[in-house]
Amino acid sequence: MKVTRQLIAFLIVLAGPLLLLSSTQTSEKAAKKGQYLAFVGTYTTKTSSKGIYGFRFDTATGQLSAIGVAAETPDPSWVVVHSNGKFLYAVNEDGKSSMVSAFALEPKTGNLALLNQLPALGEDPCYISFDRTGKYVFVANYTSGNVVVFPIGSDGKLGAATANVRDEGILGPNKERQEGPHAHWIEPSLDDRSVYVADLGLDRVVRYGFDAMNGTLSTAPTRSEWSHSVLDQSAKLAQGTGPRHVAFSTGGIHMYVLGELQSTVTVFHSIGTDDFVPTAFQRISSLPKGFSDRNDAAEIALHPSGKFLYTSNRGNDTIAVFNVERRGGRLILSANVPTGGKEPRHFAIDPSGNYLLAENQLSNNIVVFRINPATGGLTPTGQVVEVPSPVDLTFVAAE
Repeated sequence: MKVTRQLIAFLIVLAGPLLLLSSTQTSEKAAKKGQYLAFVGTYTTKTSSKGIYGFRFDTATGQLSAIGVAAETPDPSWVVVHSNGKFLYAVNEDGKSSMVSAFALEPKTGNLALLNQLPALGEDPCYISFDRTGKYVFVANYTSGNVVVFPIGSDGKLGAATANVRDEGILGPNKERQEGPHAHWIEPSLDDRSVYVADLGLDRVVRYGFDAMNGTLSTAPTRSEWSHSVLDQSAKLAQGTGPRHVAFSTGGIHMYVLGELQSTVTVFHSIGTDDFVPTAFQRISSLPKGFSDRNDAAEIALHPSGKFLYTSNRGNDTIAVFNVERRGGRLILSANVPTGGKEPRHFAIDPSGNYLLAENQLSNNIVVFRINPATGGLTPTGQVVEVPSPVDLTFVAAE
């Protein structure tokens, strides 16, 4: 029976991309022309922002051109576009009144039309992502420390939640920031049989089993059940690290965990020797030597080439550039590049891998950098685009 369930789940993972093949081919044609839409999530409370802003981005020139307000919606602090390019989803971060919103996306104009909106079933959602089939969205609620799964209908609307689990474990030592569990990031494993949650309050990357048939979450299965699963158990970090976001190397061999509270990156072997528990083998600062002022690390991303890794520093207001050792996966800090603004909460590498766009939340701008393909170094292109309180950016091929 177990084998049958596993086979069905595996077939679903394979079938998902095939069901989206037609829309994907359309996106690929647009991508070849280098034309993309970019959507920026913002904070609207106590700012001049109206919601989600749309832009056009040309990968040939690195030009970012404003379209305007794509959708008026409160505090869309994280936005993601479905792989079919037809729908955009956002979390609306508003304490106990927080919501999750689904929008229809018009790929020619960049306009967004609200499809439906549901309670987030937790406080202050800060991250949203998809499972590998594109049939579910995962939501991480920061303040309440729980993660929720919502199914996606064929019309793009969100359905009633199929799972709602609160992270549990020993709290970290930071009394102000780690007084409870704080789910800050959630993504699926490569095989779609697990999800991983970076919990800032617990100093752990928690793992849950995921049933793609029913959209449910469970405690991690044992090694005997899934002998080839990636990251079968939680990853423990040094006390007070405060894991915020995570990046995986191609194939999931290495896991890079950004610690917000201590501005570090912890590198794990995804598959260890102790019942597949992830094993940390490096912990490195994202700050330049001698810097001792306040800093909160925010975003982490691996370059498509796998040669470089980037993180953002709020306080130091830089992008840290790391070289990734070819064989071992270890990191070497090579530069800290000023972002040209204040509080770079997020940055995004464009689909071509040639540009990095840094979103400076408190200076209300996006600064475009060219990426050196040989060194990973960042050089400002001279473009500084104004947008109120930017906190997330995502791309989709334009038509």
